[in-house]
Amino acid sequence: MMILRRKIYDQLLKWKKETQGEKAILIEGARRIGKSTIVQEFAKKEYDSYILIDFSKKDQEVENYFYQYLNDLTTFFMMLQIHFNVQLVTRKSVIIFDEVQMFPQARAAIKFLVADGRFDYIETGSLISIKENVKNIVIPSEERHISMYPLDFEEFCWAMHENMLIDYIKDCFHKQEALDRSLHNKAMLLFKEYMLVGGMPMPVIKFIENDQNFFICDQEKRDILSLYRQDIMKINTQYRDKVLLIFDQIPGFLSSHEKRIVFDQLKKGQRALQYQETFFWLADSMIANECFSCNDPQVGLSLNEDRTYIKCYMGDTGLLVSHAFDENALMEEGVYKNILAGKLSINQGMLYENVIAQMLVANGHKLYFYTHYDEVTHHNDIEIDFLLSGKSRVSYSIFPIEVKSGKNYTTKSLQKFCDKYDKRIGAAYIIHPRNFMIKDGVICLPPYMTFLL
Repeated sequence: MMILRRKIYDQLLKWKKETQGEKAILIEGARRIGKSTIVQEFAKKEYDSYILIDFSKKDQEVENYFYQYLNDLTTFFMMLQIHFNVQLVTRKSVIIFDEVQMFPQARAAIKFLVADGRFDYIETGSLISIKENVKNIVIPSEERHISMYPLDFEEFCWAMHENMLIDYIKDCFHKQEALDRSLHNKAMLLFKEYMLVGGMPMPVIKFIENDQNFFICDQEKRDILSLYRQDIMKINTQYRDKVLLIFDQIPGFLSSHEKRIVFDQLKKGQRALQYQETFFWLADSMIANECFSCNDPQVGLSLNEDRTYIKCYMGDTGLLVSHAFDENALMEEGVYKNILAGKLSINQGMLYENVIAQMLVANGHKLYFYTHYDEVTHHNDIEIDFLLSGKSRVSYSIFPIEVKSGKNYTTKSLQKFCDKYDKRIGAAYIIHPRNFMIKDGVICLPPYMTFLL
């Protein structure tokens, strides 16, 4: 099967070199994101041998080793080697705990295994932080956490063998200049393909291996959505129905003008406080990306987040496309064809904003938005899609981003925001389908450059 080049491989190399076995690494990510594939590829290339224990298979014999032999690690390792028929080599082998959330006792054992020092340890999992998966265990401090996301636009271009184009895009971004017109058009087409296919590995592979067939890729995405629904149905019954309700409504929320969740519309009298566990589960599963309102961006975004005003984006925009349209609608409305041709305006704004959110999260940004209500006109006179904060600890700065899916738009909202918080603005961005330009002090980026922010 086709193996995709992923940036997380370099993070694993860095961990191996820096920690020298003194810390395990835990890769968190949504189901079907490619965690198992990348760690096996890493283990094959970077170690003499490896053992992969897949806890989703519920191998009772292996699980019993964790109860019987942790006080005698030599016997523990001997039993694993016999069971898997793999010879481990001291300081040259790695043991992988796949889907470790399914057997928390293995995660608790990391403390003793790392202290022993004979081998390296990689854990993978989803829903790592929810109560059911950490109950009755001590979280090991000997863990380094990294998050794994769907393929970003650069990784998608690598998969499509467009390495030279992506290098050219990066060069233009750093020089702050527009792409050649024909190459801009090519990059925009690639970006729309990325938006429609998404970054989940199997749909990307199916798309490439089947001559860029969106419908074969769509079947794979629907299988993933079905898997997510099955995961939701396993939740503790106290908040399962609320998670399912929010999950099913995500396309509806994002189709509205404000795109935020109005809890009273879900059920009369409902408030955000009643959905805290719901959003924690969706965020921890990495199925969705939360975006909170920031009511005072002058100080610090996280210090002023308002959790009663929430936007909820799908973690992968390709999955959002399949979630928003049933199979018949995709074909009858020619959704894929029309979006590629730039003719489907009704849902394009929803997809553009979601994919920008996805790309920002993959770059390590927490998501915030800003609105200002005008008491005179009784409507929002400022709406900023995303706010980023500068990384400098010396001088705090904010970076407002407006996302425009069409080529014709106004910038009144962004201008008002920049006037209001003038001294705090690091740079202001508009992400639009046009080529790179700087206009009235605002940096206007084509969406394919977002991964560089």
